[in-house]
Amino acid sequence: FSSSESTSNLKALFDFVWVSLTPASSDSWKGPVLLVDDLSVLLSLGATPVAVLDFIHYCRAVVCSQLKGNIVVLVHSNEDSEDEENELVVNSLCHHSDLILWVEGLATGFCKDVHGQIKITRRVSLELTGEQDVIQIYQYKIQDKNVTFFARGLSAAVL
Repeated sequence: FSSSESTSNLKALFDFVWVSLTPASSDSWKGPVLLVDDLSVLLSLGATPVAVLDFIHYCRAVVCSQLKGNIVVLVHSNEDSEDEENELVVNSLCHHSDLILWVEGLATGFCKDVHGQIKITRRVSLELTGEQDVIQIYQYKIQDKNVTFFARGLSAAVL
């Protein structure tokens, strides 16, 4: 990490993550998961995109490599966004992720039976096998206590 104030605050956050996820000698749990709910908040608090990406890089090194766990990160993005810093973070995260879940509303607008779609991209190309990424697209409807997923064009309204 560099010496700027926002970076030192992220260093303190990383130290907290490190201490919280490093198992004590009596702990037997395996495969910790670090959930970061809205990484964009760090940018709005004044952290630079480089500092945010460094933070995630160090978290990935500890959680994924050393502790054999996973990291799940939520970021908000909008194709029409003029927030270049946020889009830089989003693009970098997508480039380095094994699995990308991209949730968006319907391009055609509101529908009472279909609320949006989720695009799931499994990045097999990260493994340098020469294979294409696997992409699946589902539509969804949010209900009171759950979410229903279905293939495009197969909602109850169509059938």
